[in-house]
Amino acid sequence: MIDRAITAAEFERLFFVEDESDFQIADKVSAIIRQVRTSGDAALCDLTERYDGVRLKRLRVEGAEIDEACRRTPEDLLAIFSEAIENVTAFHRNQKPRDWFIDRSCGSRLGQVFRPISRVGLYVPGGTASYPSSVIMNAVPAIVAGVPEIALISPPSGETGRVSPGTLAVAKILGITEIYSIGGAQGVAALAYGTESVRAVCKITGPGNAYVTEAKRQVFGKVGIDSLAGPSELVVYCDETAEPDFLACDLIAQAEHDPRAVAVLISTSSGILRRTVAALVQRLAGLARRETVERSLSSNGWCVLAES
Repeated sequence: MIDRAITAAEFERLFFVEDESDFQIADKVSAIIRQVRTSGDAALCDLTERYDGVRLKRLRVEGAEIDEACRRTPEDLLAIFSEAIENVTAFHRNQKPRDWFIDRSCGSRLGQVFRPISRVGLYVPGGTASYPSSVIMNAVPAIVAGVPEIALISPPSGETGRVSPGTLAVAKILGITEIYSIGGAQGVAALAYGTESVRAVCKITGPGNAYVTEAKRQVFGKVGIDSLAGPSELVVYCDETAEPDFLACDLIAQAEHDPRAVAVLISTSSGILRRTVAALVQRLAGLARRETVERSLSSNGWCVLAES
């Protein structure tokens, strides 16, 4: 927690985290995309070995592996996944646009007709950390929209050589069976341009690291994308009635994504800030991604005591 007053300029800089390596990333991603377009599946295998440390025997995840992942997932966790799917589905059903028409007196008819995209690709992070929730948030809108073909890609773990069991379990619940064990810029390139094994899609959605984001930027126009989601940024404003442990969890949930993530807590109560920092320290003690969270919070994390 900061122990001094900060200037307005310092405060504004909280959300402009610049990295001189961005230009280098763009060049590397361009080279990766060219390699995938030229060499197809062979490039995907070579790049996966280079960046993920896994030599793939096959790109597509087989049904038996998906079934095994479901069996290995605890029943209570499967129930949580199912409940989350129901909640997200209910939200997006209300968001779904509806066809409409008006007939004019002159005899013309005006309106809008909505039709689902024919094929989409979902990117689900999984190299350094697994986020089954990303499967839900990516897939449910496509399912509600009625997209007939959904392909999911996720990088294999360097430890197991496989896609995260949680990712596979959620995909099975959702009925997604076309899953590929690839990620990074090479995975985005495969979805955009296609290879011998991966058919090209019309739109790519899903979060990823700087390479994934840059790859989505470069293939935009060839395919549609959802957005260019950079490192996570979060501001929490709270008063003295807030629960410190909840605040700590909110901050950690963003900081764990990337060392460049920004997490800021603002309050007019010095007491709640001190208690939240204490809760953060306690939570970090047993956290699997402690190193990433600590790097993020030490570089880009702020607790700000506001005057009003």
